[in-house]
Amino acid sequence: MKPFIHNDWWEVLQPEFEKSYYQDLRKFLVNEYNHYDIHPAAGKIYEAFEWTPFSKVKVVILGQDPYHEPNQAHGLSFSVMPGVKLPPSLRNIYKELQDDLGIKPVNHGYLEKWAKQGVLLLNSVLTVRNGQAFSHKGKGWEQLTDAAIKKLSARPEPVIFILWGGAARSKIKLINTDTNIVIQSAHPSPLSAYRGFFGSKPFSKTNDALKALGEQPIDWQLPEHVSMK
Repeated sequence: MKPFIHNDWWEVLQPEFEKSYYQDLRKFLVNEYNHYDIHPAAGKIYEAFEWTPFSKVKVVILGQDPYHEPNQAHGLSFSVMPGVKLPPSLRNIYKELQDDLGIKPVNHGYLEKWAKQGVLLLNSVLTVRNGQAFSHKGKGWEQLTDAAIKKLSARPEPVIFILWGGAARSKIKLINTDTNIVIQSAHPSPLSAYRGFFGSKPFSKTNDALKALGEQPIDWQLPEHVSMK
């Protein structure tokens, strides 16, 4: 199979790509992209892995499935393309970031800078039909992304896993909590942000943990102006 992830994730995940569930998922996706409007664009499906190589991952922020409105999703959890209105969950993430670290919110939701510093912005499901949240749930993506989480958990270098909301927190069973660090709270969605997300200080906790590990902390401040790569 010709590599379609162009870094060390390819070797890590290649055994999964040979499995029958992934072959079934591929057939399903070919049909979906041929007959429906699917997000993200086919060339952006694996962007989270492309932007944050396996050996460079310091932090994982786990999402559920991609944004399902036009021009939002581009392969990174919670991130949207430049020029797109901020989704409510991301607006709340920025509010907590400001309250936690005093970081001024920006007027875009393009999280490339985080990804390039070692923050893997990974959804459990990597594709979705336009306007139909969770429409690709249970088609095979979860097996692939669970495998990625397990591989990261088993890495000699510890990883900080940020788990927001019940779906993300259910993944704790995949993580060796003796050798990795887990930061968990309610989801930043407007439905739950006031039930434990606001005030949870995930960004300062992450940086404190990185410093304790002798790692460079994340610069969470996003640039004012961005353009799509």
